[in-house]
Amino acid sequence: MSPVSEDAVHNALRGVVDPELGLDIVDLGMVRGITVSPDGAVGVEIALTIAGCPLRNQIESDAVAMVSALPEVTSVTVTTGSMDAAERSALMARARRKAHESAEPTEVPDNTRILAIASGKGGVGKSSVTVNTAVALARRGLTVGLLDADIWGFSVPRMLGIAGALKAGDDRKIIPLTKEIDGGGSIKVVSMGFLAKEDTAIMWRGLMLNKAVQQFLQDVAWGTMDYLLIDMPPGTGDVQMGLARLLPRAEVLIVTTPPLAAQKVASRAASMARKGYLRVAGVVENMSAFTCAHGDSYPLFGSGGGDRLARDIGVPLVGSVPIDPSIASGGDRGSPVALEASPAALAFELIAQRIVTDIAPVIEMSGCSARMIDAIEKHVAP
Repeated sequence: MSPVSEDAVHNALRGVVDPELGLDIVDLGMVRGITVSPDGAVGVEIALTIAGCPLRNQIESDAVAMVSALPEVTSVTVTTGSMDAAERSALMARARRKAHESAEPTEVPDNTRILAIASGKGGVGKSSVTVNTAVALARRGLTVGLLDADIWGFSVPRMLGIAGALKAGDDRKIIPLTKEIDGGGSIKVVSMGFLAKEDTAIMWRGLMLNKAVQQFLQDVAWGTMDYLLIDMPPGTGDVQMGLARLLPRAEVLIVTTPPLAAQKVASRAASMARKGYLRVAGVVENMSAFTCAHGDSYPLFGSGGGDRLARDIGVPLVGSVPIDPSIASGGDRGSPVALEASPAALAFELIAQRIVTDIAPVIEMSGCSARMIDAIEKHVAP
C-alpha cells in the first residue's frame, strides 16, 4: 500500500473547524506542517492563536479523527504551538475575508457605511448618541438608516418622535418609517417599537433576538443609504455576535462616560468587536461636563475617560458630548437636540463632521469605472 499523500492529509484537515471562528484550520493558516512516513504514520503541526487556547483539545482530537479516517494512515500525531503577532494578524485578515465572502445577503447596499453604536453597559446614553448623530448626519443632506437593534430596550421611536406600524410593500419587504430632516436629508427607521407597545416587555431569548435583527437586515427594503447606524443593546451578548456574522463590514463606535469604571466596561465592547473581526472606528465620550448659566464648567462624572479609552484601544476620540438637560428633554418629546442650536447640538455636528471626513467617509462611486461599465451594460441591448 502506498503511503498517504500530504495533499490528502491537507484536504482531510479542512474538516477541522475552529469553533470560535467557524472556519477550517487550513483556510485560517493554522496548519504549519505535515509529515508522512512510509509506514503511514502522519505528523501534523498546528499553530494556535495563543499558547493556552481552551479549544486546543477539541482541535487536536478533531484533527486526529479526520486524518485517521484516511485508509492509508496508521497513526496520527498532532503537535501544537502558538502564533506570533504577525501570524495572528494574518489569521484575522483571513477570517475577515472569509466572513465577508460567506456572509448571508442583506438588503443593506454595498456602498452604505455601517456604524454600530455600542457600549459595554447601559446608562451611558448610547441611544441618544445614536439618534442625535443620525440627525446631525441627515442635516448634512445625507440619507441615514437607523436600526434599533436594542430589541428589549427599544427607545428610538420616542426619541425621534416617530409613530406608526411597519408595513410590507408589493415585494413583501418591510418598508421603514422615514423622518425628513431640515437640510435635505432623511432618516429611515426600523424598531421593535413599531411592532410592540412602548410599555410591553419583550421576553425573548438570544435566538429570537438574533432572528429579529436578521429579519431587520434581510427583509427590510432599506433602499439607497449613505449610512446605516445601528443602536446596539448594551453589553457583549447574542445580538453583538449575530451582527458580526451578518454584517462583517460593519464598523463600531464605542460610547463611554468619563468615569474609569465606565471606561473599563466600554473596553470590553471594543474587545468583543475585534474578536468578531469588526473594525473599531472610534470612541464617543458622553456626559463629559456640565456648563452652568454663568459659564463655569463642572466635570460631574470626572474627566478624560473618553480620551483614555481611545488611547488604550488605539482609536481616535471622535467627539465629546456635554451634560445638557435638553438632550434628555428633547428625546422625551421626540425632538432631538441635534435639531437645535446649542452646545450639545454643536457637539453632535462635530461628531458627524468627523465621521464623514475622517472616521467613515462615504466613497463617491459615480465616477468609478466599474459603476460606469455596469450602467453601460444595463442600457445596451444584448
